Amino acid sequence: MSLPLDSDLLRTFLAVADTGNLTRAADTVRRTQSAVSMQVRKLEDLIGLPLFERHSRGVVLTAQGRRLVDNARRIVALLDDTAAAMRLPALAGTVRIGIPEEYVNSTLPKALGSFAAIHPNVEVTVQQGHSMSNLASLEAGEIDIAVVFEPGGRTRNEVLMVDPTVWATSDQHGTHERRPVPVATYTYYEGGWCDDLAMRSLKKRRMESRVAYVSRTSSGLIAAVVSGLAIAPLSRSAIPPGCRELTEEDGFGIIDMSNVVLRTRREERSATVDAMADAIRRAFGAG
Repeated sequence: MSLPLDSDLLRTFLAVADTGNLTRAADTVRRTQSAVSMQVRKLEDLIGLPLFERHSRGVVLTAQGRRLVDNARRIVALLDDTAAAMRLPALAGTVRIGIPEEYVNSTLPKALGSFAAIHPNVEVTVQQGHSMSNLASLEAGEIDIAVVFEPGGRTRNEVLMVDPTVWATSDQHGTHERRPVPVATYTYYEGGWCDDLAMRSLKKRRMESRVAYVSRTSSGLIAAVVSGLAIAPLSRSAIPPGCRELTEEDGFGIIDMSNVVLRTRREERSATVDAMADAIRRAFGAG
């Protein structure tokens, strides 16, 4: 027998999951705290499982709650996309996107999925590349939208998110405890701007290291970290399951603060390009 899950209950559940606090969640969904608490209890009663553990400072998801989060986000996003599709005229034409590898399998599918639901007749082309190549393609008129990394701090460009570059290690292998510490790098990769900063951060801490793995892609660095072969400089959002960020407590710390920036062509803008830019903003949580 199917569960009659109400979208309002799922939205409230997500607000509580994201804030970790009933009061802040109530502000998000514009309800009273008691109403939010009642909706959470109603959802737990419908599912028959506890979704949160209550603590003095707030709530945290149970294992069952973590299972529900991703599906709840997809359901709510689909409902929102469907509502938008009914309100807005469907666009046509083409849009070309350049995006770093870090977001091809995470944020980009969210943007493309919501966009395709509203504008199924638009032809979308995606170019995976590092920031310098994406910017060059944008300036040459080869793509319409570029998502690129910039150094952290003030910028005249539109910032989608701040995504620090950090050292990542495997949870299981204790790779960061070896000396000299084995490191995976982008060495020999033109445009591998984080190498100097990463290695400089180790020298600053007087940490002996050796290059154990060289890759032209972040997926190669991730493979080195997951396998326990080396630690690697990764965008915080790109750290895979089974791995973690090395913090100051581990003797490492943040390598660099990076802005993830949205750039579009100044000329020949279209409603189609603007709509895709909006979808990308929402996927990054900046819309």
